[in-house]
Amino acid sequence: MLSDVGRRIGGALSDLTRSSTLDEKAFDEMVKEIGNALISTDVNFRLVAQLQKSIRKSVNFKELPASSNKKRIIQKAVFDELVALVDPHAEPFKPKKGKSNIIMFVGLQGSGKTTTCTKLARWYQARGFKACLVCADTFRAGAFDQLKQNATKAKIPYYGSLTQTDPVVVAREGVEKFRKERFEVIIVDTSGRHRQEADLFDEMVQIQQAVKPDQTIMVLDATIGQAAESQARAFKDAADFGGIVITKMDGAAKGGGAISAVAITNTPIVFIGTGEHMLDLERFAPTNFISKLLGMGDMQGLVEHVQNLKLDQNKDTMKHIAEGVFTVRDLRDQLANIMKLGPLSKMAGMIPGLSNMMGSGEMNDEEGAQKLKRMIYICDSMTQKELDSDGKCFIDQPTRITRIARGSGTSVREVEDLLTQHKTMAGMAKKVKGAKDNMAKAKGMMGGGNKQQQMAAMQQRMASMGRGAGGPGAGGMPDMSSLMSMFGGGGAGGAGGGGMPDMSSLMSMFGGGGGAGGAPGRQGSPAGRGARR
Repeated sequence: MLSDVGRRIGGALSDLTRSSTLDEKAFDEMVKEIGNALISTDVNFRLVAQLQKSIRKSVNFKELPASSNKKRIIQKAVFDELVALVDPHAEPFKPKKGKSNIIMFVGLQGSGKTTTCTKLARWYQARGFKACLVCADTFRAGAFDQLKQNATKAKIPYYGSLTQTDPVVVAREGVEKFRKERFEVIIVDTSGRHRQEADLFDEMVQIQQAVKPDQTIMVLDATIGQAAESQARAFKDAADFGGIVITKMDGAAKGGGAISAVAITNTPIVFIGTGEHMLDLERFAPTNFISKLLGMGDMQGLVEHVQNLKLDQNKDTMKHIAEGVFTVRDLRDQLANIMKLGPLSKMAGMIPGLSNMMGSGEMNDEEGAQKLKRMIYICDSMTQKELDSDGKCFIDQPTRITRIARGSGTSVREVEDLLTQHKTMAGMAKKVKGAKDNMAKAKGMMGGGNKQQQMAAMQQRMASMGRGAGGPGAGGMPDMSSLMSMFGGGGAGGAGGGGMPDMSSLMSMFGGGGGAGGAPGRQGSPAGRGARR
């Protein structure tokens, strides 16, 4: 997702903040590089000039105190202004439970409108809404069949007609039908054209008047570049949409055009499409989007993605982590869950630093998946006693490592790397328990006098444990509250996905030394591998 421009901006920031001499000239060069990167992805020139002006205004070298942290001030200014670029400061529509909320989709043909309708219906359905679909696209041959196929696969009720040619009639009948059946989210898919035509806009207005939608959403194809601006203006004048969904962001080199359309029409992006799968729809949040763009990750998005997948929960793992314990079997369970998360390229933007690793050619989806499989093969070649151990038995008896390597078709180096990884994650589990213990102690001390001092001290201890370099662009480790939620503890609803490993550990899993550097070994099935005792 706009990964090239993200790397260029992040690189410009890193070069400046690492420089021993941070002066106004170097700062000006960085601002120019950020502007060039944005223009290369078709962000409107006027918006880029405005962004550069705002960054320079936020970092006025002449007015900065001598003792100020210039690097931190610059990082924050760039981050905040990039967020402001994609944030129209307009609240998107939020459906209400217990009433019929009608959402109408508009856009040009080929923008991914019909697929996005189904994705959104499934998204709301997963959150407890009674959702359905109405196909009012009578212009394109096969539109109803496509929606019917998608809806059936996603188990979402739908309405359409193969005989009725008036889209206004189909839309009105479908909405009335589902209203009577007390559906809470009624999504109406409308016709598109290959280009903007008077007939298309007349039809949109007529459907709007017939169904009176609570929200009209325009679907924008991220790959169309600067043409997005004129499209958005024309649709805004005709249909006055209140939200935008940007599709095909997984392969968009020119996605800046769609971002420009958002800024120019002052309309919030509500979702972005990142692939063809029904789960490839992400709720848009300006801060998280820029965080991912700059390679800082999106922990909130990752937690939500894990929750949506409803991965197998392992109560033993949760109990172990709460006790500060992490067995080899716990690691194996987490590896299996990571396999279910989807392609690594999709996860890369959410995990701090991983997008840079993938972008530099160190890893692709196939290689990453193969490494994961080989790790699981290694675990499957262990005995039950070894799986339930803390790993010390391999130190005491190194011959176990040789046996496991032979049984799993991997190298001794790969087994050693897995055990090193386990040791790292076991140490992180102890830190999670320590953070929880600190919180419990702080609560116990609240009954005394100075509560603010106690809370501040606790937060400092947690920060020192859980944060890396910190600050925008630092690419450090996620904070402890995020990490705890990933493990299934507090925060963000508990990330009920059976827990997730620490993200820095996940990165080293795929990019760390030697994992795949040993002999390739056999690639057969893991079933029945190695000695089972």
